[in-house]
Amino acid sequence: MGHNPPSLDALRKAVESRDVVGMKALYATDAVLTIIDTNNPPSRPRIVQGATEIGGYLDDVCGRDMTHKLEYGIIDGTHLAFLERCTYPDGVRVLASCTAELGPGGIVNQTTVQAWDS
Repeated sequence: MGHNPPSLDALRKAVESRDVVGMKALYATDAVLTIIDTNNPPSRPRIVQGATEIGGYLDDVCGRDMTHKLEYGIIDGTHLAFLERCTYPDGVRVLASCTAELGPGGIVNQTTVQAWDS
């Protein structure tokens, strides 16, 4: 995983095409991903850590039959923030707000807060 800090174009391309290899390349080998949602509240977030765990998480997400759209992304050199909208074929929608710290190997620490239609 991870080679260089991501560009917004590389992130958009990987997210919107469900390119799992491209997504994995955006993360540093020792990255930490924190996920907060209905099932993982702030007091007990889901922590996905390291290349193997994050790779498995991305395999699952990118393998789902859904569309992904990256919106409102910004990178300032050391930080990344973006909004991602996803839609399943049955119309269920997911909204994820992500912020991340960047290092020489890519994303080193990311927090995603997500909600979906119930």
